[in-house]
Amino acid sequence: MANPIRVCAPWEVAGLLPGALAGDYVLAPVPDGAAASLLRPTEPVPEPEVAVIVTTSGSTGSPKGVLLSGPAITAAAAAFRQRYGTFTWTCVLPTHYVAGLMVVARGLLDQPTGGAGVRYANRDLSDLPDPNPTAGRNAISVVPTQLARALRSSDTSERLARYDLVLVGGAALSADLAARSREAGIAVRQSYGMSETCGGCVVDGLPLPGVHVDIDPTGRVSIGGTVVFSGYRGDPQATAAALVGGWLVTQDRGEWLVGPDGESRLHILGRFDDVVISGGVNVDLAAVQQAVDGLSRGETAVFGVPDDEWGTRVALAVTGPSPDLAWWQDALRPALGASALPRQLLRLVSLPRTSSGKVDRQRLRELALAAS
Repeated sequence: MANPIRVCAPWEVAGLLPGALAGDYVLAPVPDGAAASLLRPTEPVPEPEVAVIVTTSGSTGSPKGVLLSGPAITAAAAAFRQRYGTFTWTCVLPTHYVAGLMVVARGLLDQPTGGAGVRYANRDLSDLPDPNPTAGRNAISVVPTQLARALRSSDTSERLARYDLVLVGGAALSADLAARSREAGIAVRQSYGMSETCGGCVVDGLPLPGVHVDIDPTGRVSIGGTVVFSGYRGDPQATAAALVGGWLVTQDRGEWLVGPDGESRLHILGRFDDVVISGGVNVDLAAVQQAVDGLSRGETAVFGVPDDEWGTRVALAVTGPSPDLAWWQDALRPALGASALPRQLLRLVSLPRTSSGKVDRQRLRELALAAS
């Protein structure tokens, strides 16, 4: 008989997760009633061993309910521990999304090997606690935006530098931000993963133990191993498209690069839906973003907007003071083809973000269309 779904608030996750991992119920942490209805709490969960349902952030499409089994969550925490050891974890991420949930899971599951569980702080890191010297090694998981803002405060960055490991995920960590973090003494490691893989399953380009990564001839990344999800809640078609032979077929493009140490590391080039057709030419928005990042230390986002003339026009959103659109076009022209140059500039106080911290590209498109 299927276990009941137990809907809970994000702050209840730490207390209820052990019961979910034990198979007593399927935990569904949600921030509000709308999210709860997406998970269909009154209907049974037919998939075996499901422990938690988390929602995707919906930054590039409609949110989905992702079914994570107890063995998958446990394997993900164990793989990280096997590679990097035991930690006491500090949580500054929403626990109704996978990144925050896995901070709680790692903290709880590291306790038998010497960790002191999970501590909590505000998302802006304003009350970030100093590492507890009596609690062994200390780790924290952040998104790049949190890290960038932490570097603006000497007190916060110095405190962050006292952590043994700072795991950065949820979005690409730019080379500039990584370098500035290391200059500040912060022990950053970049993770790659998603809700469907119990969060970060590749760290600094190396798959964690038990995680398998394949790249097909088109560059599409697929991930296999115990950490892979069980399916999407109530959506067999989406499940069949994403879960093929036990492998998660992602929308990400990647390649293997051999580093100075001789190790082959996964390098993510962007998403397949980052490639848009503008003026009849394929434009890689990830490449445009990389070129933009080389010219700005502020927050920026490159995205596509439906356009009657171009099919899709490239738009650029910037925060704070910024040169005009002509300056950006001139500065980017040596690195990009004409079709890849931004044709719209949005100046914003801040980039719109989902509650998980990712740039909300759907909202950016809405703002660009309203401004055109």
